[in-house]
Amino acid sequence: MQQNIATTSRTELLVNEFVRSVYNWMGIGLAITGLVAFYVSTNTAMLRLIFGNPLIFFALIIGELALVFSISGMIRKISASTATALFLIYSVLNGLTLSFIFLAYTRTSIYNTFFICSATFLACSIYGWSTKRDLTSFGSFFMMGLIGIIIASVVNLFIRSSQLSLMISYIGVFVFVGLTAYDTQRIKELALSCPADASAGTIRKGAIIGALTLYLDFINLFLMLLRILGQQERQ
Repeated sequence: MQQNIATTSRTELLVNEFVRSVYNWMGIGLAITGLVAFYVSTNTAMLRLIFGNPLIFFALIIGELALVFSISGMIRKISASTATALFLIYSVLNGLTLSFIFLAYTRTSIYNTFFICSATFLACSIYGWSTKRDLTSFGSFFMMGLIGIIIASVVNLFIRSSQLSLMISYIGVFVFVGLTAYDTQRIKELALSCPADASAGTIRKGAIIGALTLYLDFINLFLMLLRILGQQERQ
């Protein structure tokens, strides 16, 4: 019986460590992105380099996509330190490309939207963690919604409809609210299924994947809310 208690305690410690690591790394990633974005927005030379040359901007976008697919697809083959480094590099690149928001929107509206997004994200994450309902089917629905958003966004690059852009933003908020709850539940299940004898490296790699997933949910939810709530910077 004592052995069972010890095993249970070990499992609980692993779950707590895993979850804490997920949110810590997510927070670090968001902090890096925010600081980089703010710094670039105050540096004229950097702004010209990134947004004055379409090749560099699109190279950064492609680099971000490559990093996301690399981390997700190669997580079992790469080391924990490599996964961590790739995640941090991705956070920096995302900060470079997101620096435009400080030029497009007032800082007050950015900060207000950030706090609204944080509260919304926290509520959805708590729901995803605490609900007894299986959100798997909802996750598939929201993933289809995400694909629809991507297609509609690409189409809107050509037709440049403000009404379609606003509609995409409202639908996007709904989709990423749902994905936040769904992904949180998946992370909970991953934490609970973590073997009691899991190595620190295995825990770290799982935490990085979880952090990247929630980081993407948060960033996209923030951008969708900013398009709705953000006040345009006067030119």
